[in-house]
Amino acid sequence: MKILFLAAFACLPVLAATAQRQLSLSEAIALARRQSVDAAVALNELKAAYWEYRTYRADLLPEVNFTATLPSFNKSYNRYQQNDGSYTFVKNNNLGMDGELSIDQNVWLTGGKLSLTTSLSYIKQLNGSKQEQYMNVPLSLTFTQPIFGVNSLKWQRRIAPVRYREAKADFLSATEEVTRKALTYFFELLLAREQLNIAHQNLENSEKLYKIAEAKRSIGQISENDRLQLRLSMLKARAALTDSESELNSKMFQLRAFLGLSEQEEIEPVLPESVPDVEIRYADALEKALQNNSFAQNIHRRKLEADYAVAEAKGNLRSIDLYASVGLTGQDDGLRRVYHSSAWGNNQVVEVGVKIPILDWGKRRGKVKVAESQRETVRAQIRQEEMDFNQDMFLLVEHFNNQAMQVRIANEADSVAQQRYNANVQAFMIGQISTLDLNDSQSSKDDARQTRISELYNYWNYFYQLRSLTLWDYERNQELTEDFEQVIKN
Repeated sequence: MKILFLAAFACLPVLAATAQRQLSLSEAIALARRQSVDAAVALNELKAAYWEYRTYRADLLPEVNFTATLPSFNKSYNRYQQNDGSYTFVKNNNLGMDGELSIDQNVWLTGGKLSLTTSLSYIKQLNGSKQEQYMNVPLSLTFTQPIFGVNSLKWQRRIAPVRYREAKADFLSATEEVTRKALTYFFELLLAREQLNIAHQNLENSEKLYKIAEAKRSIGQISENDRLQLRLSMLKARAALTDSESELNSKMFQLRAFLGLSEQEEIEPVLPESVPDVEIRYADALEKALQNNSFAQNIHRRKLEADYAVAEAKGNLRSIDLYASVGLTGQDDGLRRVYHSSAWGNNQVVEVGVKIPILDWGKRRGKVKVAESQRETVRAQIRQEEMDFNQDMFLLVEHFNNQAMQVRIANEADSVAQQRYNANVQAFMIGQISTLDLNDSQSSKDDARQTRISELYNYWNYFYQLRSLTLWDYERNQELTEDFEQVIKN
């Protein structure tokens, strides 16, 4: 009894290593969307676009900043010019501290910046009188405004939302591309499994037929050439079985790795027997693609960016900046007194900076011409891409609508080829047909089975390619969408 128990325990890892799992196409797709590396990459690209958009939104909101120097110690000699024009060096030994609290607001309408600040400065001489001084700016309002330069904030307010919509559409399309990749690996494994089944069946049949051929040869009913032909077919079947087993292991490893499954699982793919009864009109598919696909957002964004580059080049032709500051300031040798209104005085600063090139040999105007030429290039490229997109969409819809008929034909051809092969096996056994006819029917049977699987793959590939382009679920007749906030949080 003890030996039996140990033997059973030793077999447990073997049983675990050969655990079999049936996997349907829908289950493979769900696993790919949840666990594959491609899905993780698509999610991280969406997160990057989300935080880029959040950064843009934050630029439009007030920003609170605190800056300070705590402390600043200075012990040095500075050059000083005396009344008679001569110079001497004066010893400087002081301790200082500065602090400023500001609320900054970008003004997207004008491209300027508005700041409300309050600050306090302290300085103490460490030699001589050791005097302490405080300077306070209880309130200061500052406005900075470029006059002719490009309003970058206003342009970003137009471009950033389009870029984020493009990223969200890209995520949905990438998810459908993950589905198509899972679909390819799934059908490759399915085809490898079917080829292995065919190889097993062909070897079994060829061995039986060879035994019958040997018996017939012994009584002179078939020629030696036919017997050798059947032996050669049997040897080829054994070689095909070995190749099919290796191909199956390779395709299974590929699918397991993509889906993030354990190497101990042996996947048994389930052939999807039926396809959705869907017919798609080109005009409807194109309309949905132009509404939902990232291609439309990509075109809009590139046009805006090209216009922005021209506006920026024109804004750099001349530059005038306006700086204005209004507030109160106070100074005293006591911290409390410096905050008293009697210590406050007015503080006004108005500056206008001008930078206008007098002679630059046409450099800035050349940059404008370059930007305008690049904009025309982008527009021409976009026109070509739009024509290519429409053409590709038309061909894809045509192929998809035709593929349903191809699937039905392939199913019927598979059934007919199997019936023909079975009939020919019986005919050969009673001597009505030759080995050449039998081999031909076997090849037709194998080709018909593989063609059936290939046509099914083509149907689903076209189907999910259309979903990726239109972002539309044709089975449920609804738009593909996600709760992006929830997706990003997860």
